[in-house]
Amino acid sequence: MSTESNGASQGAALHYEEASEVPNNIRKYWQQRYNIWSKYDEGILMTDDAWFGVTPEPVAIKIAEHLAKILPSEKTILIDAFAGAGGNSIAFALSGRFKQIFAIEKDPEVIKCAKHNAEIYGVKNKIFFVKGDCFEVLPQNYKKIGQKAVIFASPPWGGPGYTEDAIFNLSTMEPYNLEHQFINFSKISSHIALFLPRTSNLNQLARLVQGENKVQVMHYCMKGASKALCVYYGDFKILDEAQEEEDAVLEAPKG
Repeated sequence: MSTESNGASQGAALHYEEASEVPNNIRKYWQQRYNIWSKYDEGILMTDDAWFGVTPEPVAIKIAEHLAKILPSEKTILIDAFAGAGGNSIAFALSGRFKQIFAIEKDPEVIKCAKHNAEIYGVKNKIFFVKGDCFEVLPQNYKKIGQKAVIFASPPWGGPGYTEDAIFNLSTMEPYNLEHQFINFSKISSHIALFLPRTSNLNQLARLVQGENKVQVMHYCMKGASKALCVYYGDFKILDEAQEEEDAVLEAPKG
């Protein structure tokens, strides 16, 4: 196990090499490490908590591809509101679609992981990393670019307990519920993509749409099972149904 830490975070940046090193509560995630990071063995760093929130690489890549297809051409800036260890920001950078990518993360150790991991994938110089709480950073610094930006958010879901709910109540999502996110992100951009639990209450998602505004919901699957869904709020193009069916069935990259 290799480690880097500055002592200013809830957890150190770690690279586990052997199963015996891995805490029991994250071992099942570590066992899927090559589905999450195809370049894991090149030194990917994660905090223990980051394992719960990282988007599997094939899903992150597919979301980036979808955004590239459905976004209006004038949307050239991507804001990753909860960047975590960098999985989604890296995929957006690899897509080549965006002129600027801002990755916001409030945990100093986790943002260290994101920078390190972006370097492994060769895109560190394509991402602006911002340490801070997105709900404080966005209104202070990003209102002027909102008309050119899309906000992508993969928020904390409140821990793995969400899997026990047949229908996940998005109003109880912690620490930021659905309405809080939507209201605050809508003040910055008219185009928002939220990455949420696969069992999310669709009625709650639809309730936020008013007038002639649009929403699309896409499930992202691996090996035939839905991993999560992404809800797209705003004037996005509609993905071709046949393309949706083909693209949403994903296979993990070979490690």
